[in-house]
Amino acid sequence: MQTTSFHKSQIDQPHPQRTKEILRAHPEVRTLIGRNPWTAAIMLFILSLQVGIAYVMGRVLPAEYWWVAPIAAWCIGAFANHTMYVIIHEATHNLVFMSRTANRWVAMMADLPNLVPGSMGFVVFHLKHHAHQGDYDQDADMANDWEARLIGNTAIGKALWLLFFPVFQVTRPARLKSINMWSKWTWINLGMAIMFDVAITYFCGWVGLLYLVCSFFFSIGLHPVGGRWIQEHYTYEGGQETFSYYGPINIIALNVGYHNEHHDFPSIPWNNLPKLRAMAPEYYDNLKYHTSWAAIWWQFITDSRFSLFSRVERVGEGKVAMKAKKETAKAA
Repeated sequence: MQTTSFHKSQIDQPHPQRTKEILRAHPEVRTLIGRNPWTAAIMLFILSLQVGIAYVMGRVLPAEYWWVAPIAAWCIGAFANHTMYVIIHEATHNLVFMSRTANRWVAMMADLPNLVPGSMGFVVFHLKHHAHQGDYDQDADMANDWEARLIGNTAIGKALWLLFFPVFQVTRPARLKSINMWSKWTWINLGMAIMFDVAITYFCGWVGLLYLVCSFFFSIGLHPVGGRWIQEHYTYEGGQETFSYYGPINIIALNVGYHNEHHDFPSIPWNNLPKLRAMAPEYYDNLKYHTSWAAIWWQFITDSRFSLFSRVERVGEGKVAMKAKKETAKAA
């Protein structure tokens, strides 16, 4: 039976209260707050790696071996591009450098292998997601109502949704209130993407471009790393609405699986998130978590209990309470 609505919650999101409790119990957690400029070095390494592989695919391998490009994208490129998404995420929270401008340049450079400009839009939408988690009118991380109804809970529908995940994301800003994603940075992001795409096509040929296109699509969803999008906030049970992933891919995905920890303390960089869990185990060990992106990815596709409605939506008093807290904080 297909679910036709989100799980409703009449209470505020859990993260602000847990943050306060952890700080009271473990004030030493404040020492984990900061920035990690080495993230920029990782970004430059991955950018060089992806361009290098694209060049090999397009200019070194014989043309008749073009089919190697999608395979390489599945085995290497998907992981590389996904890590670049994590770096965009770090820069969005200004966790790389002190300067907001420098962080934006890091985000836009990390965006280059994706071929399409999305980092500056992500800056706007993701911060809204943190402030208004589960608010349908403010949280672009939630699927559109029509989107969820269209995809349903069939395996083929959910697989196609994962494959074309970025296409669906583009449709979500229209429903959000009081959001302006157009700024000079958006145009710089667009200009950099166009110049990079032209350069890749010229120097690496169409096979090199194919490698990066496949890396982009695989890194988004139709690949085990796509389990991340399901792991973070999807549940068919209701109740707990944010989940962490404690598995081996965190090593190359810069601990992005520590999602409860990140929502509780978005000012802590990726390298310190495991330390946060170790400092306050009583707040995290009792929460449900995942140990395999591949497993949750496969379960989401094949389990009819999962659909795009398998998320918590803040309604009624929960939505009012969240809004009141934001207005109080802004006034202070």
